[in-house]
Amino acid sequence: MQNAPVLFRKRLIPQECVQLKDDEILTCNDSVIVTKWKALKPRKDLDHGYSCYFLKEGFKVSKFYDATNTLLYWYCDIVDFQYEEDNRLIVTDLLADVIIYPDGFVKVVDIDELVKCLDAQTITVEQLKCALTRLDNLLQIIYREKFDTLSIYIDDAER
Repeated sequence: MQNAPVLFRKRLIPQECVQLKDDEILTCNDSVIVTKWKALKPRKDLDHGYSCYFLKEGFKVSKFYDATNTLLYWYCDIVDFQYEEDNRLIVTDLLADVIIYPDGFVKVVDIDELVKCLDAQTITVEQLKCALTRLDNLLQIIYREKFDTLSIYIDDAER
């Protein structure tokens, strides 16, 4: 990737593909893309945050803040990347997510959505395998207390 790509978020539930036109790219190289953003859909709790796309690992790690700049939690998406020749990066959410709260509590969510998408044939068996393998890889990093190797990119961007 020579220039910073135009980022798109593709979701399977609901099916949509949205350009992240307001995300500010802070770092971009062949391994990671770090962005700063405001919530696409304003909510009472979530206001803004940072995300780091790990292009080789297939995760997106985000740090979510409320309007008072209080950390809500870390939100980790299992994703797939598709780079288009017109410098677009399509980031497909593979549904399984991990939330890490400030007190260290770890919660895995949305596994049921993988089954729903498989039944609806909106995800392939290969994508399902990929999602579960990447989820396991992420959880191994977290359980081995190595999450700082991922969070450091956002922590550095905030400085």
